[in-house]
Amino acid sequence: MTIWVNEQIDPSGLVYACIACCDEQKAQECYQSFLADLNEEQKQAGWQVNLRTVSSWDEVPVSALKLS
Repeated sequence: MTIWVNEQIDPSGLVYACIACCDEQKAQECYQSFLADLNEEQKQAGWQVNLRTVSSWDEVPVSALKLS
């Protein structure tokens, strides 16, 4: 099983928002949305958006919104 994890990370490295799902297309759409939501000031301050895969729900951060 592949689980797609989208994370929006603040400059201090804390996960600000996290959404996980098993649908690659939805994950890509979420990633694009997370990117679009960051303004230039946030980008310059060090905010990041990550899209990664994991193989188990145990590897998903507990704060994540989990979509099946």
